[in-house]
Amino acid sequence: MNKLFFILCLFTSIHFFSQKKKASLEEKVNLVISEQLDTYKSINKHLRHFKRDTTKIKTIINLFDQANYLVGRTYAENQLGIKYRNYSQYKKAIATHEKALLTAEKINSVEFQVFSLNMLGADYRKLDANRKALDYSQLALELAEKTENPNLGLQRGIAIAHNSMGNIYLLLKQYELAIKQFEQSQVIEKSINNTLGLAINNQNIGIAKEYQGKIDEALLFYNKSLKINTKIKNDLGKVICNSSIANIYIGQNKPQKALNLIQNNLPIVEKMGNKYYHAYELLNLGWAQTKLKRYNEAEINLEKGLKMAKEYDLISVIANAYSYLSEFHQENKHFEKALKYYKLAEEYDKKISNERNTQYVNDLIIKYDSERKNRKIKSLAKQNEIAQLQITKNRNLGIAILSFILLMTIIIYFYTKNENLKREKQIVTLEQTALRSQMNPHFIFNSLNSIKLYIIDNEKENAVYYLNKFSKLIRKILAATQTKETTLADEIDTMKLYINIENIRFSNTIQSEFDIDKGLNVNTIKIPSLILQPFIENAIWHGLSSKKEDRQIKLCFKKEGSSHLIINVRDNGVGRKRSLAIKEKKIHKKDSIGIKLTEDRLANFAKAYKNDFSIDFEDLYDENNKPNGTKVRLRIPLH
Repeated sequence: MNKLFFILCLFTSIHFFSQKKKASLEEKVNLVISEQLDTYKSINKHLRHFKRDTTKIKTIINLFDQANYLVGRTYAENQLGIKYRNYSQYKKAIATHEKALLTAEKINSVEFQVFSLNMLGADYRKLDANRKALDYSQLALELAEKTENPNLGLQRGIAIAHNSMGNIYLLLKQYELAIKQFEQSQVIEKSINNTLGLAINNQNIGIAKEYQGKIDEALLFYNKSLKINTKIKNDLGKVICNSSIANIYIGQNKPQKALNLIQNNLPIVEKMGNKYYHAYELLNLGWAQTKLKRYNEAEINLEKGLKMAKEYDLISVIANAYSYLSEFHQENKHFEKALKYYKLAEEYDKKISNERNTQYVNDLIIKYDSERKNRKIKSLAKQNEIAQLQITKNRNLGIAILSFILLMTIIIYFYTKNENLKREKQIVTLEQTALRSQMNPHFIFNSLNSIKLYIIDNEKENAVYYLNKFSKLIRKILAATQTKETTLADEIDTMKLYINIENIRFSNTIQSEFDIDKGLNVNTIKIPSLILQPFIENAIWHGLSSKKEDRQIKLCFKKEGSSHLIINVRDNGVGRKRSLAIKEKKIHKKDSIGIKLTEDRLANFAKAYKNDFSIDFEDLYDENNKPNGTKVRLRIPLH
């Protein structure tokens, strides 16, 4: 009897509190309607506590529908769309945000139109539908910037749009421009005290820094974002930050540190139901386990991540899955499978960002910049016209406009000319600095000193032989200062001379080999002058100089399709890690700028070509996993 009474009381209490909660939701909605609240901030102030529950959001939509209060409905529809996106139900999210946009257009609410457009851009970005994502982001920014004296909601919309434009520049690999967009967004977010926006922009700047290879700076921004997300209790934000940090740890060969972060992330994303990040974390887990040689666990997690990505059509995640599976099978010596997954990863990467998409993005940016400038020019022209009407009653209006256009043309012409001259000067300075580095005084002194020893030892033939080679090398270096480019044949001849001269100091113990692919026409291919010298110098002085015997350096030249020339510079030296340790012990340390200058020269050289360049360093190991030299792979674009 007592138990029955207790259960009855408990049921009554639950029913009472649920009714009270329901009444509280209705009261809040009625308060919004009665006060005719019409901005995101004012509505969100009363309804933000119900945003986490899709059932409650749907109830709010119904209540606003019954009252025909459309501004409240577009707010709630957007919140429902966000929930769908967080659960990886992207098609539902898009449909819901499209409804919200139609509702906002119906009531002519610019703030909620901008909000809906930004949300649609975010939805399509998750599906890797970059064109549509960019269209919506551009529309949002254009609409928001047309409004004079934007309210808080519109300022937030402009910040989100700038963030989206930053992501566009990331897609184009214009990382400095991307960072500027994120910083512009940050200024707005800081001014309106939006901590979530600051966290997002710090994360995005970290991504741009990571792509630039500035790993320490990237970690700094990821940790800034993580700190803010922790403070505002944003679990999804913490997952994203920890995932980015884990990726860096894996790249730094610290898989155990990465594993700890990933294992903390997984329960959170499982609880959220966000399939995008759930699949991504499974892949990261498998990748870290591959690095730790826990192959059975790694394969299971990689396959689970791939299956989930395919189920929800997450193209970028699928591309990552294939890439990690290729690496996994390569580690396990399953080269056929590794090649298969590598090709699949390449195929999906092309789907995400092919040449046509890149061109489309470029066109979109040009169009946006042009329209924005046109709006400014029109605004100035209008102001000028009003002033002229007040002063001269339209007299001399034509002359004033023509003068204005002429003045603007002159200013633009001289500004453009000045910028071009600055760029030309930078390019010339870069080339001169790079070529001067080849004429290192120490190299010249040491070479002459070595030839002098032949003379002292009465080895006249050797002295004459090497003196001829040295003078020929100096002539070639001096000739290179007169031209930016040279033929591959001439570059090979120059490098053979350079190795011969350097070999004197090693008692001619360095064995050099030049392997040139038969189908390669070395007389027609153009490359930057003396581009290989810094890599050969590094191979000799950092790799081979610390070895006592069996010194070898090999250069291989071949074409990759019709788009690139591949040059491999390989030595069997002590390896980069040992070389660095030896350098640290030296009293006089010298920082080499040759490689950095070479990268800058190749970047400048590649501007005239359709394809990009790359420089990759690979540490080589023998069958006992001991360091066995270094391989540098240069990928230089061809016409």
